[in-house]
Amino acid sequence: MESPASLINFRLDSRSGVAPYRQLADQVRQAVSLGLLRPGDKLPPVREVVTQITINPNTVHRAYRELEHEGIVEGRPGLGTFVTARASSSLSSSDRTMLLRELQHWANRARSAGVDDEGISALFAAVIQSKEANAT
Repeated sequence: MESPASLINFRLDSRSGVAPYRQLADQVRQAVSLGLLRPGDKLPPVREVVTQITINPNTVHRAYRELEHEGIVEGRPGLGTFVTARASSSLSSSDRTMLLRELQHWANRARSAGVDDEGISALFAAVIQSKEANAT
């Protein structure tokens, strides 16, 4: 099994308006949804996350507790926090890689056109929420 540090590297966006614990929990949910984190994978220890992104340990604990409450992870005393949920998508690793490459190419084109990260997120959200995207 790969080391947890290579599976998920947390990041925080102080400008997002989203609480830090929620950002951490969302990142784990996304990683599970994409199949990047699988059942049995261990999340980084709280101490490691605190060092990695300079955050209060209580914030990390809160994110992990929320994920545990949702049944996405489970804490095992003395061992750590482990993923229990399965990916909601049956996307193969090669398909995921291809889609990520295409999306990266698209994001680079958007940046070249002068769109900032917030604008890219807004465009992507608009596509996801549009009826045309859901119909294809």
